[in-house]
Amino acid sequence: MSKHHVFGNTLLAGAGPAAIQIAVHLSKGWSTKLALYNRHGSHASRMAEELHHSQNIVKLTVQGDHDRRLSGSAVIERLYDNPKDIDDIWETLILCTPCDQYHDVLKKLGAADWQKLRTVILISPNIGSNDLVRHCLRNPEVISFSSYYGATKLTNSESVISAYTKALKKRIYIGSSNEMSKMVPNVQRFLKSFNVEGIAVRDPVTAECKNITTYVHPPLFLNDFSLNEILRPVSAHQKFMYKLYPEGPITQYTIRSMVRLWKEISSLVEHLGAEPVNLLQFLNDDNYPVPEESLSRDDIERFKEFNEVKQEYLLYIRYSSILIDPFSAPDERGRYFEFSAVPYRKIGKNELGQWTVPRIPHEDYRKLKVIYGLAQKAGLSMPESTALLQGYERHIHDFAKHYGKHKVSLEIFKDTWSHDIEAIASERMCNT
Repeated sequence: MSKHHVFGNTLLAGAGPAAIQIAVHLSKGWSTKLALYNRHGSHASRMAEELHHSQNIVKLTVQGDHDRRLSGSAVIERLYDNPKDIDDIWETLILCTPCDQYHDVLKKLGAADWQKLRTVILISPNIGSNDLVRHCLRNPEVISFSSYYGATKLTNSESVISAYTKALKKRIYIGSSNEMSKMVPNVQRFLKSFNVEGIAVRDPVTAECKNITTYVHPPLFLNDFSLNEILRPVSAHQKFMYKLYPEGPITQYTIRSMVRLWKEISSLVEHLGAEPVNLLQFLNDDNYPVPEESLSRDDIERFKEFNEVKQEYLLYIRYSSILIDPFSAPDERGRYFEFSAVPYRKIGKNELGQWTVPRIPHEDYRKLKVIYGLAQKAGLSMPESTALLQGYERHIHDFAKHYGKHKVSLEIFKDTWSHDIEAIASERMCNT
């Protein structure tokens, strides 16, 4: 497989576990120089100190990688925390930050003025993110992944330059702003080098709409049950993110919300000229499958044809079937691995002692705000989205009122969506 440093000098914006994983894989002949950017703060300071002691080396371990083909290390030429220090030598920019930060990051980097930048890759975009980035940067090709292709965390709390990838996806989808892209085949070969299939689709939105969290997270985690659990610093009994009520949030009403949200988002996807997903098939084939004894192939493939009640029924079966991992080996008591026993991450305090909401559900709320805003621009009705967004806002307001707004991080109240909605809508109008 020919690599020949096809990405050239590569800067990764965001210096978390995913960026480390991507940097290590890029270092295997795909990029020339590698650098990281992280905004000034405690994380950047700690990383700079650790890189100094490690000779600028970051490390990655991949679970099950017995021949060490996927694990390894990478030399980081530079860690930037001040955009003014960034040299104009970067040919590829990879955004490893949450999608609601894309605009701010690009503005701080001054990437619109970089002369050598030819490709921007969005690792975890929202629907419309490609349009947003093209609105900010006129010249580079912008490539959207459907989602990040791994499950990566820091190896332990003692180091911020060592990452551990528990699993890699079987496949992701790739959409480019350039219909005749020569870079997409290079991205596909890069992904294939660690056994991830990169399926090229005809436009960015078709890739961006294929992120399962867009459809699943809001109904599961923006409801009263989940928000009561997340926003309660201490609970009498532990609850779990993917269990049935009363252990978790899944009820017939949660599933109904999921079906209705999927239909609302599908209407927007169609309006944007892309093909909506078959929710059940996408859950089964691209995420976590269930045995055919639980769900027939015919029901999975014809899911979009059924009425709403049957769709709810089939989704409830699906979530009931993965309370345990049906493909795991049972123990001596006949019990299978309890797949759904993922505890909620609760609200906590930052280094300033202010309350902060965890990524789930805060990023999901921000993503849905953009989707809702785009639907409003298109004149589409979004009653389910409205209810979910208002529910989250009500819970946050009540929390701030109870604990004192001055004790809550301002980041919780920051509007990251209004500019994005206007920019995406403007870009869409320019291209029609």
